[in-house]
Amino acid sequence: MKRENELTIEEWDKVLASFGQAPFWFTISGGEPLMYPKIVELALLAYKHCKPGIINIPTNGILKSGPERVRKILENCPDSQLIINLSLDGVGEKHDFIRGVAGNFEKFEERLEQYLELKKEFPNFVVGIHSVVSVFSVGHLDELMAYAEQSNADQFITEIAEPRVELDTVGLPITPSPEEYAEAIDKLLAYVKSKQYKGLAKITEAFRVEYYQLVKQILEKQDQVIDCYAGWASAQIYADGQVWPCCVRADNLGNLRDHNYDFKEIWFGEAIKEVRRSIAAKECHCPLANASYTNMLYDVPTMTRVGTKVLMPSFGKESTAVPLPVIQTEKEPS
Repeated sequence: MKRENELTIEEWDKVLASFGQAPFWFTISGGEPLMYPKIVELALLAYKHCKPGIINIPTNGILKSGPERVRKILENCPDSQLIINLSLDGVGEKHDFIRGVAGNFEKFEERLEQYLELKKEFPNFVVGIHSVVSVFSVGHLDELMAYAEQSNADQFITEIAEPRVELDTVGLPITPSPEEYAEAIDKLLAYVKSKQYKGLAKITEAFRVEYYQLVKQILEKQDQVIDCYAGWASAQIYADGQVWPCCVRADNLGNLRDHNYDFKEIWFGEAIKEVRRSIAAKECHCPLANASYTNMLYDVPTMTRVGTKVLMPSFGKESTAVPLPVIQTEKEPS
């Protein structure tokens, strides 16, 4: 996409006003979202118009001004939980090599320390480490888990690497083989089950276990294992105003500029009907985390298993974790 096609902050104001208070989970993604000059204003508009329960912002941890911008969001959005997940692909030089940026790991550790200090001031702040399991990182997952365990981060989350239009990775061989990921999943499951979770964390970690097992089955069967509700219960808005059901299919359902910035015109319009039919007919399948967590909320067998695990006294150490997704906006850094 051409950078000059991005929605302005004034246009985002109109878009977000059209949502009402429907979105519970709001992810501002990228690019590197904290590089966007209006990131604070964008988060505050989401808070003003939508009152989301969660505002989620992933970051690569490079930007020096990131903590200052996050502080402003925290100060002005007291009733939303703000999640900052720092991306980590390896420990030390492995991270720098995979990211292609010398000194990235050092900056990651600086930012992590800064965010953990900031957390002491704001009870609504969650600091996590997020690792994408790709062909580059699948071989040192044990090292990543060990680092996360001693990091004091609130949570360690992973998702499988997959081709995405938003990340310009379509056609790239980044997804591990089903065999490689199955082995990684077993390690992640053992990691979660080795801890004792309480309260909300016990619920969210039960969902995380379900997600890991779901991905394993999707890769093995190459099919939707449970029904997908992308285009019904979750959506994505690209930087130029295009509305997608998800960032993997990236069907252009319409541009908000052509619909007077009214999301509902697209969401209840004609173009989305064929996409919903296609998804319901299982003409696509993917392990996208954003959609998968939402899908699990609508799947009775999954919810039954989660409920059983939550009631088990042996499942799950106390940590801070979070609920699940509804809408995502895409902003490329300017």
